[in-house]
Amino acid sequence: QVQLVESGGGLVQSGGSLRLSCATSRLISSIRWYRQPPGKERELVATLSSGGSTNYMDSVKGRFTISTDNAKNTMYLQMNNLKPEDTAVYYCMSPIFGSWGPGTQVTVSS
Repeated sequence: QVQLVESGGGLVQSGGSLRLSCATSRLISSIRWYRQPPGKERELVATLSSGGSTNYMDSVKGRFTISTDNAKNTMYLQMNNLKPEDTAVYYCMSPIFGSWGPGTQVTVSS
């Protein structure tokens, strides 16, 4: 099993940046970032596969980037040029263990 905890959310103005962190209780090689906007279903934002490939949903391509720091057992989601429609609770998830973090709120004001 693995435990995950997100951090780094907050309130930011449109056009700003945030870096979300996902601290894991053990080293993992793949991660998924999801988000759930208010009143909407959870959606897959970005993935990092065990082979190192990344995929992003169309609306965040070129703005969001996944990275990892294996020494810290932490994975990141760098979010640039944020837009009000990026407002959501963001979750990290281990596709191998099926574990989820509790989420972190991101609010982008216009």
